[in-house]
Amino acid sequence: MNELTRRDEMSLAGAALRGAPWKAAAITGGASAAISYLMGVVLPGPADLTWALCVGITLFSLVAAIGAVSKPNVGDRVTRQARLWSLQHPWRFALYPGIAAAVLMYPVQLVFDQEGVFGAAFAALWGGALVYLIAAIGTLSLRGKAQSAR
Repeated sequence: MNELTRRDEMSLAGAALRGAPWKAAAITGGASAAISYLMGVVLPGPADLTWALCVGITLFSLVAAIGAVSKPNVGDRVTRQARLWSLQHPWRFALYPGIAAAVLMYPVQLVFDQEGVFGAAFAALWGGALVYLIAAIGTLSLRGKAQSAR
């Protein structure tokens, strides 16, 4: 009976993200969205607001996810244990930021891109899958910190 349920895993991932660098993630996401949009305005070609906002959401999610597990010894006992679990199970941990990114991208795709309900869902799922993959690989690269933190 040592196995964790999906609900327990999501709770651990959420606890690990509790100590994420939210201010840095918001600044990174907002700045990258603004720069991406302004590059479309300044350079020849169309300025795509949907693309810029999705880039911002992606970078916001990635900075929060990788930043949350980058310092496993910082925080209270529960946060430290959740971060160690996240470093030991990077693919399961990355589900949480991937799903969050897809949920944030869906209304952007629906309202600004006007793709329709299913087209927006499909585009948001692809964006969430990209965040999932990059967050898992980034967390996997930090796995050595889990062994040194013990």
